[in-house]
Parts: sequence; structure tokens; C-alpha cells
Amino acid sequence: MGTFKIEGGHQLKGKIQPQGAKNEALQILCAVLLTPELVTINNIPDIVDVNKLINLLKKLGVKINKLGKGSYSFQADEVNLEYLESDQFKIDGRGLRGSIMIVGPLLARFGKGYIPKPGGDKIGRRRLDTHFEGLIKLGAKFGYSREEQFYGVEAKKLKGTYMLLEEASVTGTANILMAAVLAEGQTTIYNAACEPYLQQLCKMLNRMGANISGVGSNMLIIEGVDALGGTEHRMLPDMIEIGSWIGLAAMTKSELTITNVSWNDLGLIPETFRKLGITVEKQGDDIHIPAHTDGYEIQSFIDGSILTISDAPWPGFTPDLLSIILVVATQARGSVLIHQKMFESRLFFVDKLIDMGAKIILCDPHRATVIGHDYKSTLKATTMTSPDIRAGVSLLIAALSAKGTSTIQNIEQIDRGYENIDERLRAIGAKIERID
Repeated sequence: MGTFKIEGGHQLKGKIQPQGAKNEALQILCAVLLTPELVTINNIPDIVDVNKLINLLKKLGVKINKLGKGSYSFQADEVNLEYLESDQFKIDGRGLRGSIMIVGPLLARFGKGYIPKPGGDKIGRRRLDTHFEGLIKLGAKFGYSREEQFYGVEAKKLKGTYMLLEEASVTGTANILMAAVLAEGQTTIYNAACEPYLQQLCKMLNRMGANISGVGSNMLIIEGVDALGGTEHRMLPDMIEIGSWIGLAAMTKSELTITNVSWNDLGLIPETFRKLGITVEKQGDDIHIPAHTDGYEIQSFIDGSILTISDAPWPGFTPDLLSIILVVATQARGSVLIHQKMFESRLFFVDKLIDMGAKIILCDPHRATVIGHDYKSTLKATTMTSPDIRAGVSLLIAALSAKGTSTIQNIEQIDRGYENIDERLRAIGAKIERID
């Protein structure tokens, strides 16, 4: 188990470029299974979760060639379907939640798709019902082994249909969409997820020969085609990492420039940080955060009541950044209520922040009130463990702002979502050391 040793209390300075988007990569990589032709993908982040999925595709028989940093070609012209029923696949598939999205493409192209119950973050229940209910509506026969926790769908031919999703699940929408592009006839997906990464998937599939309309809305209409061809695709920058660096700059009173952020795809992220009093400047396609030497003040609602920041499906505020917002609020002037609506266990990491001296009232598993210190009392260094990707980075930001030397254990969780984070932070002046 790896550990970060962090000497906090130092101002940082410089430029940092966000990695390719993790959540987009997990969708796009599964889409290569839809065609036997060559697919080239650029700006792939070098992180644990993505590398696990690439390795899974390789074991499935996909020919993979690394072309350069973050660039790979994929060709799924000799897929090994026998691997799907092997004991090794049951082990490999459990290690990554994103592996669920291979089911739709495999079902559409080969008539069957299997997956063990996927792993991932321990942030509460994350049901797979939306995925399989959508595939069943397309004509698939569903099977589940409770003893082995192994799911399967089979169909001779998928047929388009109308469906109203129970929840706007991003991975569920992606899985159903990838199955529907090769189904017979028209499929309508209402209450579809519409975040930028899902839009990227739609645009890529259309370049491959799919016929998807309504991209960017919550109603996707897909006219099924017989086959898809190859294409080249470039990932967007990771909006969660961009938000992490905004929070880092504010907490450490640092002047940072985040480069090539794709402003048009950031949604409410810049404005939400501005509500905490953080100056977020647009400079071309960069974000500039000046040093907040005088601190930052949380806004109130126009009637004077306490600000509430909550998550919601896109275009609402992404749940992956609520933990960052919570940490940043600990040193603001004023108070804020954080309402985590979409996951059950994401706020339990606040006890670590309370140990560091933060003033936080955990109202229930979904709500926490933060009373900011206004830097009159800095956080104190401590030893802690990373429970999941986003909470881990939030604790890392807290440690970089705290006085003294902190240690964060179980940093494999952070590595799952952030590429070479210690090296990149050292480049802008952070005192951070990786200890294996």
C-alpha cells in the first residue's frame, strides 16, 4: 500500500494541464468493440482505472498499439468471446466499475455480453438496473447468477424501441446507446444522460457511421445501422481534475493557471466556485486563479439565507466535485450547506477533516454544514487514509494547505483517477513524496 508524505503550508505557482477525462475514456474505450476497423484515440489518461480497461480489452483479443503519450490504436477484428466465460474474466471484470460498458457493444455486435458485478468506489449503492432494463427492452434475454454475481445478456437481433430511463445514468445511457446503434429500427432513449462525455461518445459513434440525433439533450433518437467503421477521437480534458486544481489554488493561496480546459464543456463548475468567493478568470481557453491572499467569502442566497450547493445530473453540478467544494469551504468566510443527493456514503470522509480542525456538522449521510475558518485557524497535519478517488484528492488538498507534515495512506485510490499527481504537483512547488 502506497503513502503520500505531504509538507503543507506552501504556496504553489505555475501552470498545470488537466489530463484526459477519465469518465469519457471508460465509455470511448468500450466503443472500440463495435467495429472490426481501426480506431485511434488520443489524450487517454495514464491512470489505473483506464489502464485496467485497456488490459481487459487486450485479453478480449483487441489489438492495441501505443502510438505515443496518451495515444493508442485499437482494432477489435478478432475478439475472443471465450474469455468472457473464463474464471480469469470474472476476476478481471470485478476490478473496475467501467467494465460494465463492454456489455452493450458485445451484445450488439456478437449477440451476447457478460460481466461480473463490477467494483469501483465505495460510495454507496450504484445499481445496474438501468443498464440491463434498457438492454432487455431492446430484446435481450437477461440472466444472473447470484452465487457468482455474474450477469449476462443474449439476443439474436436487437430491435429498436422507445424507453424512458428510471434515472439519467451516464454509464447506463452509454451502454444502451452503444447497443442501440446496431439494433434494427429506431430507438428513443428519454431521460438520457447528456453530459459532455456522453456527447463525445455520440459524436464519435456518428463519425463511425451511426445515426444519433438529439445529442446534448435528454432525448436521444438512434436509427440503427448494419455496421460501424473506424475513426479517430480525442478526449476532452477532465473537468473533475480542473475543479480539483481550482480548489487547490484557493486553499493554498496560490496563483495557478489551468491550461486548455475546454471552457464550453465546464457547465456550472466555474460559477459554483465563484459562489464560494473564488476568482475564476477566463484567459482564452485557460483558467487563471489569482492568489487569494485576503481569503474568499461565501455568497448567500438573495434572500440572505445560507448558500446550499448540491449535485444533480448534467447540466447540474457534478457530484464528483462536491468533496472538493466541501474542503475549500473549510477556509472560506461564511458557511455553506453541502447536499450530496446522488450517492449515499460520499460525505463520511469529513471526520478526517474534523480531525484536522475543520468546523463541519455532518447532519446525515447526505448533508454537511461547513463553517469556514477564514484562515484564522489553519488545518492541522495528520495521518489519514484515502477512502475513494475524489475524497482522496480532497484530503490531499487539505494536507497541502495544513501546517506540518501529513501522510495519506491507500493512495492507490487517488492513482485510479489522477495521472502522476505527485510529479505534477511537485512541478508547481508542492512538497509531496510518494512512499511505497
